[in-house]
Amino acid sequence: MQGKVALVTGAAGGIGAAVVRVLAERGVTVAAVDKDAERLRETVEQTAAEGGAAVALPVAFPVDVTDSGAVTAAVDAVENRLGPVDFLVNAAGVLRLGRATELSVEDWTTTFAVNTTGVFVVSRAVVDRMITRRSGAVVTVASNAAAVPRVNMAAYAASKAAATLFTKTLGLEVAGHGIRCNVVAPGSTDTPMLSSMWHDESGPRATVEGDLGTFRVGIPLGKVALPRDIAHAVAFLLSDQASHITLADLTVDGGAALGV
Repeated sequence: MQGKVALVTGAAGGIGAAVVRVLAERGVTVAAVDKDAERLRETVEQTAAEGGAAVALPVAFPVDVTDSGAVTAAVDAVENRLGPVDFLVNAAGVLRLGRATELSVEDWTTTFAVNTTGVFVVSRAVVDRMITRRSGAVVTVASNAAAVPRVNMAAYAASKAAATLFTKTLGLEVAGHGIRCNVVAPGSTDTPMLSSMWHDESGPRATVEGDLGTFRVGIPLGKVALPRDIAHAVAFLLSDQASHITLADLTVDGGAALGV
């Protein structure tokens, strides 16, 4: 993977930031994309400081993935500055909690704007260029909630299910151009998004043990994932080790979805 160029959205924190670091450690030059310019800068600086000369230095591109015009301009800027994009990782995401009958229209539209439309907008801009080069790999970070219903997560689950099927359909359409499109579906991962769902210190234990009241079975492996656990799965699907894998959905949740 050394010498390749990747564009990673949602790069300012959580799984996206972990993907930036893991790819940089493998010698990939990363265009780190996120709406939060300050946190994005911190991620890039921290990656450079932790890796030293051993990592390729990421480059920050503050962009709102829901803004089609800004995304197109950013992809142009990335390719002009860093070179053709070999890898795309759609990791940007938001979570709005609430029962389906109580969600506001704003919560619903915001969730879909980032989690689904953002994947469409960025993928279209990047893959259009990959087609002319007849090579490339895309990974969308979805969720195990895309396949298993979760109480209070109707908007999130539906948006991730849409992003999953969009990515697979895109992969089917561009396979003839040598482009692979896959999905990584994390479960509970140690990120601010997960901790925002916890109300007290019992949150981590309840996540691992499950909750019959919300029909969650817990995590059979007995631990919450680290962001790097997800990032390594993403890196595998981008790599030549996965050269014959496309349209796949790799669940990385410690068994929480019981293999669904």
